[in-house]
Amino acid sequence: MRIGHGFDSHEFRAGISLKIGGITLAHDQGLGGHSDGDVLLHAITDALLGAIAAPDIGALFPPADAKWKGADSAVFLREALKRVRDAGYGVANIDASLILAAPKIGPHAGAIRARVAELLGVAGDCVGLKAKTPEGLSLENTAVAHVVSLLEKRPAKKLTADRARAKSKKKKSKKR
Repeated sequence: MRIGHGFDSHEFRAGISLKIGGITLAHDQGLGGHSDGDVLLHAITDALLGAIAAPDIGALFPPADAKWKGADSAVFLREALKRVRDAGYGVANIDASLILAAPKIGPHAGAIRARVAELLGVAGDCVGLKAKTPEGLSLENTAVAHVVSLLEKRPAKKLTADRARAKSKKKKSKKR
């Protein structure tokens, strides 16, 4: 088994959409970043990469590279997941904590967990999500995510089945 930790933070900015966990949320501001600013998917990506001792998200997708400007963070997560599988591992579970003053995550937690589970190709009960407020810290204009990932060694046949299932899901999502 392997354990990884991921962390990310972004400042809220006016004029952009708010994406957290691959879901667009209604809010008057979004998270600034070179890509779509999805703080949760960025932290998950780093947790997966860290668990296999791979380079981090910034090394693989440099913010200075115009290619990643406005990119969907699911692209980063898919690459990390590919590297995890290529290393012979699969995702056992993810546990995430989001820290932000607004919007309230509770009403969206189920949809976020479901989307993250779908992106990772795991059951919904393999994705934990907690939302916390900054409780007096100077984070009113910031969103922070901490993620822990647990990977387990997978036999070659299981990895092949996981890849086939992921490709099938990818084809279905492209048809939507």
